Amino acid sequence: MKVSLDFLNDLVHGDSVKKLESLNNYRLIEFLSNVIKLCEPDSVYLITGRNEEKEYIRKKALERGEEIKLKTSGHTIHFDHPLDQARAREDTFILTDSKIPYVNTIPRNEGLNEILGLLKGSMRGREMYVGFYSLGPRNSPFQILAVQVTDSPYVIHSENILYRNAFGDFNNNNKQFLRFVHSKGELDIRKRRIMIDLADNTVYSINTTYAGNSVGLKKLALRLTITKAAEEGWLSEHMAIIGFNGDKGIHYFTASFPSGSGKTSTSMIGSLISDDLAFIREFDGFPKAVNPEIGVFGIIQGINARDDPIIWEVLHKSGEVIFSNVLMTEDGDVYWEGSELPKPERGYNYEGKWIRESGKPASHPNARFTVPLTSFKNLDGNWDNPNGVVIDGIIFGVRDYSTLIPVVEAFSWSHGVATIGASMESARTSAVIGKSDELEFNPMAILDFMPISLSRYLRNYLNFGKRLRRSPKIFGFNYFLKDENNKFLNSKEDKRIWVSWAVKRVEETTDAIYTPIGFIPFYEDLKALYKRVLGREYSKEEYEKQFKIKLKRYLEKTDRIIGIYLKFDDIPYEIISELEMQRKRIIDYISKYGDSVSPFRLEKT
Repeated sequence: MKVSLDFLNDLVHGDSVKKLESLNNYRLIEFLSNVIKLCEPDSVYLITGRNEEKEYIRKKALERGEEIKLKTSGHTIHFDHPLDQARAREDTFILTDSKIPYVNTIPRNEGLNEILGLLKGSMRGREMYVGFYSLGPRNSPFQILAVQVTDSPYVIHSENILYRNAFGDFNNNNKQFLRFVHSKGELDIRKRRIMIDLADNTVYSINTTYAGNSVGLKKLALRLTITKAAEEGWLSEHMAIIGFNGDKGIHYFTASFPSGSGKTSTSMIGSLISDDLAFIREFDGFPKAVNPEIGVFGIIQGINARDDPIIWEVLHKSGEVIFSNVLMTEDGDVYWEGSELPKPERGYNYEGKWIRESGKPASHPNARFTVPLTSFKNLDGNWDNPNGVVIDGIIFGVRDYSTLIPVVEAFSWSHGVATIGASMESARTSAVIGKSDELEFNPMAILDFMPISLSRYLRNYLNFGKRLRRSPKIFGFNYFLKDENNKFLNSKEDKRIWVSWAVKRVEETTDAIYTPIGFIPFYEDLKALYKRVLGREYSKEEYEKQFKIKLKRYLEKTDRIIGIYLKFDDIPYEIISELEMQRKRIIDYISKYGDSVSPFRLEKT
């Protein structure tokens, strides 16, 4: 079917129209035609993959004032609106005529009418940028194509760093693709809207530039790929992918943590494939994973040379880096809270001029950095392998100050899915708008991005495990346990120990203690790991404080989670069954040991 490109002739310069025509993809042409008519840009710039196009975008970001050049070569800084600093839950909607628990929905026609009305003419006087990308490696069974349309050069610059350009892969009319339409509009936060149309694989957003709301292939695409995965029987997850070395070689894990809870720092312990997202598919009975992205959009607060040497190096060497919502100093450098550097006297941040005497933080707690994966010296050799890597373990980590022990291993796939992944409760962080540190239900650290019923999502999870010849071991991590004096019981380095123990469990080179919540480490094994990995002694007192199981609190937590899932009419039977069995085990242990139990008492049994 031949589709006319005459509508582009007066908007696009150069040979881009001919290149677009050569793709013979009328669905793509029709989509672009409709968006151009809707948004009414003065001109259109197509990013087909050439270096000069990427340089043009960098230049435009500076000219438009969306980025400011810093003194280090390749470094720029971007500021979002003071009220546009995080994912906007209350302004993000799934377009559906059905109510879905824990999902912010709006009737489809109502949502489309509102967002299309806001987008109408939104790009007048501006240039429209169109990028063509691949989620996942090109020429791969994991690959999903996507198109980003925006009037923000900062947004398309971010896309160029974070995703593989794949213009040539849109080369026939049978290629399906995800669609993302963004306009910064007037940056009127009262009219900020993010509408996700599952029926048409399209996301619309306006009056926002914060990347979590505007960079379509990031967390907006996650809603579309979760839906696609549930339909096709694979997993699209909010997970890092890391290779950890063991005595028997390298083992790949995925790791799911809410933003700001340790995912990126865990990624830096091993060889890096992904710090944030994972596509997991089954091949010949084995789970294999790839990173949809080729870059990192990470939280910067707290990163310092002592605790985060790899990231610190990336952020201080020449090369492409976009800082967002940190402090820009008078000499063109940057500063952020937790960097352990002397705080400047004055500078410029997302709120405007800043002086130290104000007492206000210099940077936003959700300030970010955007960099290519290739900037990291610990990048794994399989980071762009089109066939993915086999996953041996899955980590579900939370920010829990009072209850959960540092590491526990599930008895089985269904036990881990139900009582660890699907039972996650974590203190809210600065990545979402709302009161920080409130404990909230967040299964698989993915609830913010959930477009479908949790019942459907969890059923797909359970069924995926049943198709595997060897399912990954599932672990629960908690780096944030505190004592009665509100002091952390774990150092930042301790995560290396929990990871090392998990690897030994995957390799089946160490035993574990049976408890009602899963398997936990023996003291002697951790003592040996502390000595070997961190070069320090590990006392019995430390172990007892960290691994004392607060049975009463675990029971309260289990009861809360059961109460949540019993409200679902179609929750998979295995979820309730595993939770009920765990509840019974905990009650049995309470009758024997009381409200809590030392791991040393369990060791004797």
